[in-house]
Amino acid sequence: MYKILKAERLAEKIYLMDVEAPRVAKSCQPGEFVIVKMDEKGERIPLTICDFDRKAGTVTIVFQIVGASTQRMAEWKEGDAFQDFVGPLGQPSEFVKEDIEEVKKRKYLFVAGGVGTAPVYPQVKWMREHGIEADVIVGAKTKELLILEEPMREVAGNLYITTDDGSYMNKGMVTEVIKDLVVNQGKKYDVCVAIGPMIMMKFVCLLTKELNLPTIVSMNPVMVDGTGMCGACRLSVGGQVKFACVDGPEFDGHQVNFDEAMKRQQIYKTEEGRAMLRMQEGDTHHGGCGNCQ
Repeated sequence: MYKILKAERLAEKIYLMDVEAPRVAKSCQPGEFVIVKMDEKGERIPLTICDFDRKAGTVTIVFQIVGASTQRMAEWKEGDAFQDFVGPLGQPSEFVKEDIEEVKKRKYLFVAGGVGTAPVYPQVKWMREHGIEADVIVGAKTKELLILEEPMREVAGNLYITTDDGSYMNKGMVTEVIKDLVVNQGKKYDVCVAIGPMIMMKFVCLLTKELNLPTIVSMNPVMVDGTGMCGACRLSVGGQVKFACVDGPEFDGHQVNFDEAMKRQQIYKTEEGRAMLRMQEGDTHHGGCGNCQ
């Protein structure tokens, strides 16, 4: 069992938990995810890692209520425990695997939307721990839905906050802030990392492609079972079939077919839709099964 050491409500329908999981904490890296299961009857829920403390043996997760299982999770308190807490899974962020001196030569811009702030945080924190200052844009619909502002401020070089309704800091979308920084202020960036809702990542990528700014996105929103076997996270990346939970979750955003992914995500929500996708995609429907190319 994996005990919850801290349970906190961050915003409406958004919760944070510190979970005692020493083996996961020992080896996890920014960009990876875990699968949690509450009990024998609970469903498998993939969640990107928000933070980890190797010494304390804890992993921090942030989740949003989207269904019955996450509603139950939100009601759990300190002392409750998950039956399963599996990870780390997926591929770590590219910069983790690169030569640190090469990483230090680049100027990074991180763009976080909504709950996407959670997986952005460990990446920016990793940068800070390695002596790299990264600029961060955090967007939320309203001030009340903004999460992790203070922790992010502690690790970011410059933090820019924007809300859709103007209830806090700047008013507007994250794309407007990107354009202001690059076009109006003349800031130079080598890499953009964008994590958030699918529609946000799509429009960030449309803009950064115009700006000739390489962009990495995390396709964690399409993950369901975390192994690729369900076929939910099947993507077209540069014309090739990829699976977010085994090949990613991070990909070159300029190569991701967002329109196809969002349409597929809607179809997958119904049993009839899933049956149709299995029929249309044949052996490429599943990932990690040995039948896919």
